[in-house]
Amino acid sequence: MRISLLGGTGDIGGGLALRWAYDTHHEVVIGSRDPERARTKAEEYETELASRDVDRKVTGFANEMAADRGDVVVLAVPPYHVADLVETVADVLEDTILVSPAVGMSRDEAGLHYNPPDVGSVTQLVEAVAPDDVPVVGAYHNLSADRLANLDLEIDLDTVLVGDDLDAKEQISQLTAGIDGLRPLDGGGLANAPEVEGITPLLVNLGAFNDDLHDVGVKFQ
Repeated sequence: MRISLLGGTGDIGGGLALRWAYDTHHEVVIGSRDPERARTKAEEYETELASRDVDRKVTGFANEMAADRGDVVVLAVPPYHVADLVETVADVLEDTILVSPAVGMSRDEAGLHYNPPDVGSVTQLVEAVAPDDVPVVGAYHNLSADRLANLDLEIDLDTVLVGDDLDAKEQISQLTAGIDGLRPLDGGGLANAPEVEGITPLLVNLGAFNDDLHDVGVKFQ
């Protein structure tokens, strides 16, 4: 399977790219508004993998070209860019599953707070602007990007998947399970995305106010 990470030069996109390239045999494609930046980051990821004796090819393209190549397209961009990005690549999303990890948050002197769009969640916003025949799955909202990107650290975390297309959700579940130590859990339909996304600011605040919880995540038992 070919996984295209739009915004794959950033924190969560880079962490997922490294883990999929390190733990699986899926093809990893990096997307960016700047194709040269995408290629540079792809080379950096290859170098990191090679330092661990993993010979993998990671490619980089402009977002639209990366999306055109993906069986799965992960929208690893800030929430305020998601709708515009989906509209930009909409024409090349045939036979593609869209995955949304973004969370709307606002910050004040007390910390971070959940700040969803009017439709209820960023995942639901993606579904609203995506082509009708393109399934959307919400995933990876509560993961620490730093922990993902540090291949020296083991992962023992859960990530909750939400989506209305059961086949698409199952495919993303299998893709997720390929990352060592990451367990996918079914959180139901897209209407449940606000409950999942809303955990993220809590985790960030815990990391900010507790020195030993910098890479805190979620494990359900």
